[in-house]
Formats: sequence, structure tokens, C-alpha cells
Amino acid sequence: MSRPLIVYTTVGNPEQGRHIARELVEARLAACVTCQPGLISFYRWAGKVEEDAEMLLLIKTNSDRLDALRSHLLRLHPYEVPELLVVEVAEAGEAYLHWLNQSVSANGSSVQSAGPVHAGDGS
Repeated sequence: MSRPLIVYTTVGNPEQGRHIARELVEARLAACVTCQPGLISFYRWAGKVEEDAEMLLLIKTNSDRLDALRSHLLRLHPYEVPELLVVEVAEAGEAYLHWLNQSVSANGSSVQSAGPVHAGDGS
């Protein structure tokens, strides 16, 4: 049985985030991508500590689509070493899980409008 996942990645600006988010949802690799701007990241790169503004992408998918999502994301991502952290969801509402699985279904089956689900899904 497929498990719900949240994949975390960061990008350098909102345009990159929106482009990646739309591509992943259109390709049915993500049910939803939440873009959180306004982050500041501190990290070590090439031997020194760096500080940059970033946007966080929270990518909702399932374990059946993870390999394809990873491959697609790595092709789209502008960073030399993109962050790609995968977290298993311990619990979620039944209606949300149904919507998520239908939204990333590789066979393109019809999905009910995400309006009612998205309004209360907490994503």
C-alpha cells in the first residue's frame, strides 16, 4: 500500500518555486506543493558559512510516485546539491489520503475538485 509522504526542498526565489511546483502537480507527481517564501538559510558551502534567502517547498505525494518525483525534481532544480528530504506522514484524514492518491495517480483518473478538501486539509 502506498504511504503518504512530504518531500522538502528549497529554492532561491519564488519564480523557481512556482515553476517547480506547477511542473510537479501537472505531471501528477505531487498532489499539492505549498510554497513558503521569506526564509533565511545558513549553511556551509565551499568551506565557508553562507546566508541566503530561500523559499521552502512542501511537496505532498505518495511512496508510489517518489522515484519519479525525485528524478523530475533533480532535473528541474537549479541548485548543484538540492535539498531533498522525505518524511513519512504518520497519520492523515481518510478523505485527504484518497484525494492525494487520486491526484498523483499515474493513470490520470478523475479527481474531485480539491476545493472542499484543500480548504480544510491543513496543508
